[in-house]
Amino acid sequence: MIKMKVLIVGSGGREHAIAASVAKSPRVDKIYCAPGNAGIGQIAECVAIGAMEFDRLAAFAKENQIDLTIIGMDDPLVGGVVDVFEAEGLRVFGPRKNAAILEGSKAFSKDLMKKYHIPTAAYENFDDADKALAYLDKASFPIVLKADGLALGKGVLICNTLEEAKEGVRSIMLDKQFGTAGNRMVIEEFMTGREVSVLSYVDGRTIKTMTSAQDHKRAKDGDQGLNTGGMGTFSPSPFYTDEVDAFCREHIYQATVDAMAAEGRAFKGIIFFGLMLTSKGPRVLEYNARFGDPEAQVVLPRMKNDIIDVMEACIDGRLDTIDLQFEDNAAVCVVLASDGYPVHYEKGLEIRGLEKFDGKEGYYCFHAGTKLDERGKFVTNGGRVLGVTAKGADLKEARANAYAAAEWVDFDNKYMRRDIGKAIDEA
Repeated sequence: MIKMKVLIVGSGGREHAIAASVAKSPRVDKIYCAPGNAGIGQIAECVAIGAMEFDRLAAFAKENQIDLTIIGMDDPLVGGVVDVFEAEGLRVFGPRKNAAILEGSKAFSKDLMKKYHIPTAAYENFDDADKALAYLDKASFPIVLKADGLALGKGVLICNTLEEAKEGVRSIMLDKQFGTAGNRMVIEEFMTGREVSVLSYVDGRTIKTMTSAQDHKRAKDGDQGLNTGGMGTFSPSPFYTDEVDAFCREHIYQATVDAMAAEGRAFKGIIFFGLMLTSKGPRVLEYNARFGDPEAQVVLPRMKNDIIDVMEACIDGRLDTIDLQFEDNAAVCVVLASDGYPVHYEKGLEIRGLEKFDGKEGYYCFHAGTKLDERGKFVTNGGRVLGVTAKGADLKEARANAYAAAEWVDFDNKYMRRDIGKAIDEA
C-alpha cells in the first residue's frame, strides 16, 4: 500500500476532528495542517500558512508532494481555494467556488430552493436597506433576518417586534455588524420546531447522509444569550425519525444535489443540511458547504469508514460504491469556552488536565482555540477553547460521560453550558 501525505486547511475543533479521523486511516503516514492549533499539532505537523493564502497553500502542497488536501473551513471554500488547487493539478476535497455559493450566499440558496421546490421558509431578498425597512411594516412577527454572506455562524437575528427588526436591518445593512456579509440580506418567516443537522458526502450526483446531530447555538443555558459558533452538540438526534428521514431523502437531499447539477454547479464535498422539523414537515433552515463545528466532533468519531476512502470516492464520482456506516451508539460534545464569549474574553490562560484524556477509549478533547506558549504549556487562544466529546451506549450515557470528562480539564475563566443534550430527556 502506498502511504499518503494529507494536508488539512483550518485551525479549529472541526479540523482537529478531521485530523483525528485521518490519523486512523492505514493509508496515511503524514498529516500537515495549515495553520492548525496546539491540539492538532499533537497528531499533525502545523504549517504557518493562513487558510486564505491560496497560492502559498498550493505551493506547499506541490513542494511537499501532498496526495490529498482537505479544506475544513467555509471562507476558503467560498473564496475558491479548490479552483486554485485544481488549476495546479492538485487533488483536493471540497466544493469549487461556484458550488460553495450554496453556503456563501443565503439569497442564492433561498432562490435555489424556491426554483426547485425544496421545502423552506417563505422569504424575500434585499440589497437596499430602505426597501427592507418598508417590507417590515407589513410583516408578521417574530421574523428572521439573515446576513447574506459568511458571518461565523452569527449573522442571523430573530426579531420579536417591528422595532427590533428595524434595528436589526440597520445593524446588518447600514452599520455592517457582520461586515460585507450584510451587503445583502434575507428576511424570512420564523419557523418553530426542533432543529436537526444532517451532514452528507456528495460526489456531484450521489449523496450519502451521515448520522444526525443537534447543535446548541446560544451562549447560555436554556437557549438564552447571543448566537455563537456552537456551544455543544449531540448525535444522533432522537427527533430525526425514519419518517423524517424518508421525507428528506425524497424532497430535500437528492433534490438539492440535482438542483446544483442542473445549475451547472455540480457539488463535490460536504453538504450540511440545517433542518427545522415543523408541524408541516421538515424545512431547510440553511446549507453549509463543509463539516459543521461542533457537529463534526460527534459525527466523525462514530463513523466506521476510512475517511480517506470516502473523500476520494467523492472526488472521483464513485460515492455510490461506498457503504457508509456509523456505530450504533451516541456521542455528546460540550464546548469549554472562555467566559465572555462571543463578545469579550481573555486569552493566554493555562489549560490544565489535558493528559487525563490520554488512552481513554471513547473520550476526545478537540482543540478549537489553543496554542503552546513559550514554556511549552497549552494556553487558551480563542473564545471556544475545547470540545470535550464522549461516547456512550445511548445519548443519556454519552451526555453523562461528556460532562464528567468536561471536569477533567480546567483553565481560569472556563465556561460551559450545563444543558447540552437536555432535550434528550424529552424524546
